[in-house]
Amino acid sequence: MRIEDIKSVYFIGAGGIGMSALARYFLSLGKAVAGYDRVPTELTARLNAEGAAIHYEDNVSLIPEAFRDAETTLVVFTPAVPLDHAEWTWFRQHGFEIQKRAQVLGTITRSRRGLCVAGTHGKTTTSTMAAHLLYQSHVGTAAFLGGISKNYGTNLLLADKSDLVVIEADEFDRSFHWLEPYMTVITATDPDHLDIYGTPEAYWESFEHYVSLIRKGGKLILHEGLQIHPAIPEGVDVYTYSRDHGDFHAENIRIADGEIRIDFVSPRGVIRDIQMGVPIPINIDNSVAAMALAQLNGVTDDEIRQGMASFRGVDRRFDFKIKNDRHVFLSDYAHHPAEIRQSALSIRELYKDRHITALFQPHLYSRTRDFYRDFAESLSLMDEVILVDIYPAREQPIPGVTTKLIYDLLAPGVKKMMISKEQILPVITKEKDDLDVLISLGAGDIEDFVPRIADILA
Repeated sequence: MRIEDIKSVYFIGAGGIGMSALARYFLSLGKAVAGYDRVPTELTARLNAEGAAIHYEDNVSLIPEAFRDAETTLVVFTPAVPLDHAEWTWFRQHGFEIQKRAQVLGTITRSRRGLCVAGTHGKTTTSTMAAHLLYQSHVGTAAFLGGISKNYGTNLLLADKSDLVVIEADEFDRSFHWLEPYMTVITATDPDHLDIYGTPEAYWESFEHYVSLIRKGGKLILHEGLQIHPAIPEGVDVYTYSRDHGDFHAENIRIADGEIRIDFVSPRGVIRDIQMGVPIPINIDNSVAAMALAQLNGVTDDEIRQGMASFRGVDRRFDFKIKNDRHVFLSDYAHHPAEIRQSALSIRELYKDRHITALFQPHLYSRTRDFYRDFAESLSLMDEVILVDIYPAREQPIPGVTTKLIYDLLAPGVKKMMISKEQILPVITKEKDDLDVLISLGAGDIEDFVPRIADILA
């Protein structure tokens, strides 16, 4: 089904961060949009306000008449929906074209020039930063983001003057294999999602296949030191980047008084004295990649300098909630050992002589089983660790897999405790006078506690 032939789009699982962006994109094209989600959220409320018809009961009779024509209706579903879902079953039985979100994004990359950002970690910040650099420049872009941009208060950017589209390329369930990138950044390939891939080697092979999908005339921007060795498609230019080395890198890095300034080095020369709008050391790598994408697509030096200074970050990505003389408190989505390590190193660089406490909720039993040693090693870079029970997400418990696996391997000298979710607020209340720099880590529902923690510390 071509986008031009679609009159209506029905979303099963409309309220997810990525699904809602697609829904709003189709609304902007003048398509009719409706769908189902399990519970109302801020995102579904926004969709309804913008003209979609979202309901919250799995009931075939609630599917509007305009969405019952298989010739003109595209159905988009999220893999989190169970196979026996009544509405999904009805669409399957009646011959509708049904696609995953990633398939729809692939269709979009075949009709526009896709600037895709893939990697185990860093892809949400890098893609949001690249989108901002392009959007605020004379070039322009659309964007599908994996988080809420603080500059725009949304996960979707629309542009009528550009055929570029920035897309976060998700490796979970091999979703990024549906894409056809014009240019792509690969930020990291630390093995993850081994419940899907089985082995690190299969994970790396998945990235190598993704590289093969870059269209002729495109470009690949690889972080230095990755574990993959892809065959480069004919007609694709390859660049490397990192904080310190590569075709694109930073030099003359200055970190002081809550600011970070860098010089950006590229094959086209040097852009001096760039001020980072979100002054976090981990963002130097991300900034280099984003500026590389922007420069390769025609953003000027002055526009890059202005865009970097005005970038405000992404919700839940190194997101400062309190920063005063008594406490620093921030929330971060980090849920992989490599992400946590980078977060810890960044905090250490910013707050060299402060006592740093991590409040960490592991995400998935399988990830905890596969990486508990690495989690312990990364968390041991903190002074104190408060471990919260595992967030199961889509999984059932695995016998013997608890936070104690991590707890037992934390380095000697690290102050530590294990607690349940229900104990988070009482513990923070009790310990608040001793908390100096606190970071909340995890991709589960620990984020729900962040506003209350901020209230307690304030």
